[in-house]
Amino acid sequence: LLMLAEIYLHAQSFTVTRPPTNLDPPFHTGCQDPILNTNSRANATLVMLARNSDMDGAVASVNSVQKQFNGNFGYPWVFLNDKEWSEEFVDKVSSAVTAWSNDTDVHFETIPGDMWGYPDWIDLATARRKMDDMESQGILYAGAESYHHMCRFQSGFFYDHPALRRYKWYWRVEPSISFTCAITYDPFVEMERRGKRYGYTIALWERGKTVPSLFRKLANYKSRRRIPTTSLWIAMMDPSYLPWPLRRLIWWLRNRDPYGDLWNMCHFWSNFEIADMDFFRSSEYRDLFRFIDEDGGLFYERWGDAPIHSLAAALLLQPEEVHHFSDFGYVHSDLQYCTDSA
Repeated sequence: LLMLAEIYLHAQSFTVTRPPTNLDPPFHTGCQDPILNTNSRANATLVMLARNSDMDGAVASVNSVQKQFNGNFGYPWVFLNDKEWSEEFVDKVSSAVTAWSNDTDVHFETIPGDMWGYPDWIDLATARRKMDDMESQGILYAGAESYHHMCRFQSGFFYDHPALRRYKWYWRVEPSISFTCAITYDPFVEMERRGKRYGYTIALWERGKTVPSLFRKLANYKSRRRIPTTSLWIAMMDPSYLPWPLRRLIWWLRNRDPYGDLWNMCHFWSNFEIADMDFFRSSEYRDLFRFIDEDGGLFYERWGDAPIHSLAAALLLQPEEVHHFSDFGYVHSDLQYCTDSA
């Protein structure tokens, strides 16, 4: 009976109390003409990381974003590549942008070498062996070195790229995405006005094999730094139903914290983000990324930027600082978010 009571109380501690008011209503609902905030535009940019081979997908994404939003608002675009851009990519993507708005700035930049590649502390032979092993297990993208470099860049360096330092806000756009609804207000202005720091459209379950030790290591980091527990962090966890102290004996299992409790694998799908880069530039996030980077899991496992951003937001932000764009119809690959706004 005592064990059952302890298990019950432990599970209850993971209950997130519903707030009395909605912390995150849509910024606008219903049909309306575009609200042109041209006189009070935010310090923001649209950002795409792409390769020359992504040209057709980049053009498709630009056409969708320009049609549904930016043709009315005229925010600048920054395109980033770890290689030199081809003339064809620059010409076709530039034409796609200016076809909707002649005065929109477009910048094509390369990524500095110190932001892309292996850091000095990574054992290259070990990394290659582990990548091959993960690939043999069918872990998506695990064998591609460029994917690991991309995840490291998107986790810890994009916000310091020289082309982005002048901006506070960014909207991450991937090649081959589309928006199914007109976006008739300025999300940057609304995020700033309402104290939001991070915005997403889709939340998914992460594949557990990609990040077997990430949650445990971040939970250890949280404990050592005495970071207060937010309801957002609790919402990303499932309690263990083993009695104490037995549950502490299973800490080594995949995706569990040092107390044996489980990350439920929920994370924000980061191929769409609208966020305040000052969050990522903060000393708190920089310290967290330094810990992640020096651990090596970006190469020895297949940690993606999506779970890193998501768990960092759960650790360092308050729930009311995170926004779900429930009014954005969004399509990427074989996944689609259908707006629930009236």
